[in-house]
Amino acid sequence: MEKRKFGKTDMQVSVLGFGGAEIGQDVTREDVDTLLNAALDAGLNVIDTAAAYNDSEKLIGEAVGKRRKEFYLLTKCGALDGFTRYDWSKKGVIETIETSLRNLKTDYLDIVQLHSCSAEELRRGDAIEGLLRAQEKGYTRYIGYSGDNDAAETAVELDVFDSLQTSVNIFDQTPIEGNIARAAEKGLGVIAKRPIANAVWRFEELPENTYYHEYWNRMKKLKFEFTGKSVEEGTATALRFTLTIPGVDTAIVGTTRPTRWQENAAYALEGNLSGEEYEAIRNRWRETAEENWVGMT
Repeated sequence: MEKRKFGKTDMQVSVLGFGGAEIGQDVTREDVDTLLNAALDAGLNVIDTAAAYNDSEKLIGEAVGKRRKEFYLLTKCGALDGFTRYDWSKKGVIETIETSLRNLKTDYLDIVQLHSCSAEELRRGDAIEGLLRAQEKGYTRYIGYSGDNDAAETAVELDVFDSLQTSVNIFDQTPIEGNIARAAEKGLGVIAKRPIANAVWRFEELPENTYYHEYWNRMKKLKFEFTGKSVEEGTATALRFTLTIPGVDTAIVGTTRPTRWQENAAYALEGNLSGEEYEAIRNRWRETAEENWVGMT
């Protein structure tokens, strides 16, 4: 699998990474073991999770802790207990990272990211102090920010982070000329979350789960031809679009099905879209996108 230099760090990341949100919800240990080991065997070397993703960290530690040297391990702090509790204090950040190390069965992390804290919290500085102290202690090699919109812009402008994780895809293109371009210019590694826009073209009608509504509604207005074809063709084009965006180093895809991971890996191997294909999607966005189509958090 293609690997890209990750910002100014010494990391060479696979273009496809594994996102650990889904496996924190009603997934068996056996399924996670199969899923993650298959991903590592296929050449993936980035696993991203968070303290807020319920049992995700523990399941990852149990499944691939023994293969720790084969991949970069990323987690997030600040948001806790399924996003029901938040702690941006210096002490809270450090203690959360210490818990993550135990759960993930490792003595260091490659990147710890603040998990969507506000611009106000970033400027207050306590959470950043906690990250820097964790870095001094050797808990993490690098520090990052995961979030969107104004808060992500603030994080980039603070010149303290090594990486930015932000939502970007065919239905979420505002960051391309905004926060992603700013981050890349400053030498931050860029992680794309939601790179296939939750594959909302799977649904013929508006799904009941409101989590999908915004992207589904945007899809109906953008009317990309490829999202009206097979689920596989829509997913392949969407993923390759995200990987074609200048500045994006790796795209984090979450799944609970090993076969889905193998399919996504095959799409990534097809490489970037052609310049013509990429610009057609960008131009459609420029013509159609509404002012309130900001990044999804």
